[in-house]
Amino acid sequence: MRSDEFLQGSTNSLGRSLMKSMGYTNDEISKPKIGIANSFSTIVPGSYNLREIAEKVTNGIYAGGGTAIEFGTIGACDGIGQGNEGMKYILPSREIIANSVEIMVQAHRLDGIVLLGSCDKIVPAMLMAAARLKIPAIFLGGGAMLGGAIFDNRKSDVNSNVEGLGMLTVGKTTQKELDILEETCCPTCGSCSFLGTANSMNCIAEALGMSLTGAALVPAVHNDRRRLAYDSGKIIVELVKKGISADKVITKESILNAIKVCIAIGGSTNVVMHLIAIAYEAGIDLDVLSEFDKLSREIPFIAKVNPASKYNIEDFWMAGGIPRVMTNLKKVLDTNVMTVRGKTLQENLDSYLYKYPNNDEVIKTMENPFSSSGAVAVMRGNLCPDTGISKPGAISKEVQYFKGKAIVFDCEEDANKAILSGKVQSGHVVVIRYEGPKGGPGMREMYTALKYLYGKGLQTSTALITDGRFSGTNNGCFVGHISPEAQEGGPIAIVRDGDEIEIDIEKRQVNLLVSKEEIDKRLKEWKAPALKYTKGYLSIYSKLARSGSEGAILKV
Repeated sequence: MRSDEFLQGSTNSLGRSLMKSMGYTNDEISKPKIGIANSFSTIVPGSYNLREIAEKVTNGIYAGGGTAIEFGTIGACDGIGQGNEGMKYILPSREIIANSVEIMVQAHRLDGIVLLGSCDKIVPAMLMAAARLKIPAIFLGGGAMLGGAIFDNRKSDVNSNVEGLGMLTVGKTTQKELDILEETCCPTCGSCSFLGTANSMNCIAEALGMSLTGAALVPAVHNDRRRLAYDSGKIIVELVKKGISADKVITKESILNAIKVCIAIGGSTNVVMHLIAIAYEAGIDLDVLSEFDKLSREIPFIAKVNPASKYNIEDFWMAGGIPRVMTNLKKVLDTNVMTVRGKTLQENLDSYLYKYPNNDEVIKTMENPFSSSGAVAVMRGNLCPDTGISKPGAISKEVQYFKGKAIVFDCEEDANKAILSGKVQSGHVVVIRYEGPKGGPGMREMYTALKYLYGKGLQTSTALITDGRFSGTNNGCFVGHISPEAQEGGPIAIVRDGDEIEIDIEKRQVNLLVSKEEIDKRLKEWKAPALKYTKGYLSIYSKLARSGSEGAILKV
């Protein structure tokens, strides 16, 4: 075992003494050392229950014949960061989390790891760490939040607050209703109850084979979540004994499976970027962007969840969740891939027990899909030469083709103020730039702007493009991840108020309707603004971060 390097033999009495100083016994010291990387905190709803989950994992590890070694990682809440400077730190936190897990595992020569986290950047960070470390690893989320009281004809969630603020400005709701909504839209802890990046990435972890079958969508408060934690603890010890490491699970074939699942369920656009980063960490030679582009034209849209429908994560779970989706996609998946259960995907799907009946308003078959093409799209055109990302599954058919006049903002805050004050009107294409990995820095989500447009009733008469990102819960006509970003001199940097922009989701095109000569002239005159941070982590991040089309990885 790796841990023998500091615990076994006459020359390692120092290591044994340090372990014994904390009360570890000779019996515990002789067994596989299983790390529990826990992103628990009392400020992130998706991590709030992870102390309890870690206890069940610990019980499982001891039952399986291992010794549990728990440590903490940071983890930030996207919701709290929305619309303010805090969001600049959210995507950069992904690298810190991955690095911290690597440091703890390698510094202490742990034999295996259970990774606990639920939220947007925590999940991909932990999968990146597993791919990098190549030791036995299991990912387990803390589970999803339950839906709240009915608002706007569906179960409410945290987004309802922001949409409601837009509604208030046009008289579609009252302050009293919003005060009540604030108390009732988030009834439990857990990752937010829609198919945002957090729950999308939990689904991706399961589709990769890195979580136990059925683990992605069990609500945080449900008893099955505790049983999954116990089982994950037992099974990680088995993986160590059998030598089934993460690199045997995260493979080219399993990443392709995950891409297909993301497309089929209309997962968050952020999944594209995170899978690029996971493939990079795993050393897998795969053009993830090209695969998304190709497969989005081949894989049908078969699972429809908020924001694409009124159904939330609990409904998705009860309808059969990712096991049902993967079973329905089975003919296009590689079912011989290895999973963290120590069995193939085919074996897992064959033995999975569905506890609730299917709901074909949530999950359909490939033969009878919601749409014949997938719900995530790679965009190209003269505004995004290195690609952009959109989500047809969350875009109304009436605005999948949109032509309008640009109204340009150099930061998110200015755009949000303009939307609320009424400066953004029907027919506008809102352009929010200098929000990419380098320019933001941190590639903030333009979640708030789209929610304000929705609340003001402009979601089918305006569009929004950005070199920033979007939350998985956004809808309306939108294209994000535009690369190259404005800070690097991408064409989005030279768009002017009043320029005509054409967005064609079906043709996967975003174009500035200005002559090539004029575009070239503007680009020649453009000068890069100074980076916004000169000290601290964001200063380092803005210098090292690669484009969204490269997964926003850090690379010297």
